[in-house]
Amino acid sequence: MSITVERKKNLLQEYAIKSGDTGSPEVQVAILTERINNLTEHLKSHKKDFHSRRGLLMMVGQRRRLLDYLNRKDNSRYENLINRLNLRR
Repeated sequence: MSITVERKKNLLQEYAIKSGDTGSPEVQVAILTERINNLTEHLKSHKKDFHSRRGLLMMVGQRRRLLDYLNRKDNSRYENLINRLNLRR
């Protein structure tokens, strides 16, 4: 359910604004999206895992808040990020 160290490093390199960037909204949203996708696959086969479902809903809410923040601060970065991650909004 969690992401591997190698995958997290790849996401950091791909979405970082500058070298050593781990806290920008782009990186945080990319990591959350990866975790959400993994947990969604887990819940398809474990339908009654309600504890993980709650965690999934909390991650989706956190990602939504980060995306709203990025949209308020810099709309072009927001549009670029949702296109790169294939998110709906």
